Amino acid sequence: MQRPADCTGLILSGGGARAAYQVGVLSVIAELLPAGAANPFPVICGTSAGAINAVALASHARTFSDGVERLQEVWSQFRCEQVYRSDWPGVTAQAWRWARANLLGFPSKKPTALLDNEPLRQLLDRTLKFGQIDDSLMSGHLRAISVSAFGYQSADSVNFYQGEARISPWARHRRVGVQTRLGLEHLMASSAIPLVFPPVLLNREWFGDGAVRQRAPISPALHLGANRVLVIGVSDNFAGQPAGGRRGPRLRTALPPTLAQIGGHLLNSTFVDNLETDVELLERMNRLAGYMPAGSRYSGRGVRQVEVQIISPSEPLNLIAARHRKALPRSLRVFLRGSGATRASGGSVLSYLLFEAEYCQELIELGRRDALAKAESLQRFLGLLCPLQESTEVDSCAGGA
Repeated sequence: MQRPADCTGLILSGGGARAAYQVGVLSVIAELLPAGAANPFPVICGTSAGAINAVALASHARTFSDGVERLQEVWSQFRCEQVYRSDWPGVTAQAWRWARANLLGFPSKKPTALLDNEPLRQLLDRTLKFGQIDDSLMSGHLRAISVSAFGYQSADSVNFYQGEARISPWARHRRVGVQTRLGLEHLMASSAIPLVFPPVLLNREWFGDGAVRQRAPISPALHLGANRVLVIGVSDNFAGQPAGGRRGPRLRTALPPTLAQIGGHLLNSTFVDNLETDVELLERMNRLAGYMPAGSRYSGRGVRQVEVQIISPSEPLNLIAARHRKALPRSLRVFLRGSGATRASGGSVLSYLLFEAEYCQELIELGRRDALAKAESLQRFLGLLCPLQESTEVDSCAGGA
């Protein structure tokens, strides 16, 4: 039986400000492709900040480099004030509303959170053109795009997807697929980090960050037709080797964890652990599929192999964030001082919230270095058959365009 045509999916995981790393990886992919090439990923799936990057790519699918350039322009000039209110009146007012509702017990008609992300809503409304997703689908440069969110009432991981045609929805344990027309509210819901940003009301249910209880981050791409996936993660755990090839010094006496350290582990368990577990499970299934007859793999009967390419940070992002902690607005430094987030040990929390140009630019550069280190395998994955040489020769390679 003939192998079905390859359909490549792109997985952009969540992670707040960590998603700047994805922009660096994507910029290298844009350089490897022929000049003016269309989007090489028929299926794009994003979660949290990764969902925002996903929509930007989907709306510029006719020319992949245009979408990447737009992402670079925004991320390299980011400031916290563009994502959440960081001015003194905004921070104190939001802190009071949160304390009044959650500590003093006064009911509130609106959901409360530690930070007010209304600036993010305004930024996305100005910069993203959701109507262009239809153009990408109709032109054949995109098969489907998915945005994940978590339903607080149903406790389900919901994948809202928009496709070129009718794509059958799916329902698994605690995860479902819903075909719809994507809009601003879906992105606000997908990026609503629990407790940090307020949940969003969609279809009579409140939704939060899509990374919450997302047990199978790769699954939406497979449901939407992908049989090979590129995963751009935001966790340095895939790197395996500690930075510099050595483990850090061991403390003689362990200090009590700060609130920021505890919060950092909780955020890591939300944004990082599920993706790593899903990749490990997929690798096991691939090994199992290798023992099956080729006919059953390609006919849809039994287990099928899924080619996976993973690019993730080669350096600890919490250490990078800790170096840039003074770039955080003064009001936020005062607000978070008691939790320990402004200390070096609080870098894990900061790595998600530090939407400042200095930090984001370093993550973009790290993403570029990591992608260039895997440039040859990326070329093979994308169907660019010519070897990596001079840029003029890469541009002349027509394979995979």
